[in-house]
Amino acid sequence: MDGTLVETEELWGEALYALAAQLGGTLSAEAREQTAGTSMLSSMEIIYADLGLDPAAQDLEADARWVEDETAALMTSRGMPWRPGARELLDTVRAAGLRTALVTTTPRRVATLVLDRITAELGEDPFDVTVCGEEAGALKPDPAPYRKAMADLGVDPESSLVIEDSQVGTAAGLAAGVAVLGVPLVQRLQPQPGLTLRLSLEGLTAEDLDGFLTTDDASR
Repeated sequence: MDGTLVETEELWGEALYALAAQLGGTLSAEAREQTAGTSMLSSMEIIYADLGLDPAAQDLEADARWVEDETAALMTSRGMPWRPGARELLDTVRAAGLRTALVTTTPRRVATLVLDRITAELGEDPFDVTVCGEEAGALKPDPAPYRKAMADLGVDPESSLVIEDSQVGTAAGLAAGVAVLGVPLVQRLQPQPGLTLRLSLEGLTAEDLDGFLTTDDASR
C-alpha cells in the first residue's frame, strides 16, 4: 500500500524522523531506508540502534503508537496521492475481472484511512480481500500475509502476482511462491529469479501482468 499504491511512504519517514528528534537524535538516511516496509517493531529497533539507545530503556509500544498516530494525522492533513500508474492499473485489473487483494504491514486502523480514500475516489472498494498488520499471524518478510490473501481469494501462487516496492515485501511474495513485480521507491531492489523490476506502474495492462507470471527477465 504505502509506496506502491499511494504516496504515503514519505509520511511514515517524516514521522520516524520526528520520533528520532524527540528521542534526542537524528535518524540517518541509511536507517530510514532500512525501515521501509518493515513492522513498527522492526522500525523501532532500527531507530534505537541508529541513535545508540538501549532498547530496554525505551517504551517501544508508546513510540510505535506515536509514529502511527503522527502518520495518520499527516495522511489526513496532507492527502494520499496515487503512485504513478497505480489508479489506472487498479481500473485495468478490475475491468479485466481479476481478483485483487491488498496486503500491507500497516495496522488496519491506519490502513483504513487509505482504503476509505481509495474507495471514495473510485466509487467502490477495488479489493476483494485486505490483509493488514498482523492479521495473518506474521509480518513480511514472512510469506504468511500473502498466503492468507491467496487462501481468502481462492487462488494459487502460480496464477498470482505480487506488486511491491520494498525488500521485505518482495521477499514475502517470493517466499510465498509468487511471481513479484517490484517498483522500488525508498529502497533499492536487486534482480533475482521470480522478480521483475520496473520504474513505475504506468502503462501496464492486464496482459502485461499475465506475462510477468512466466517471464525470466528480471530487469524489465
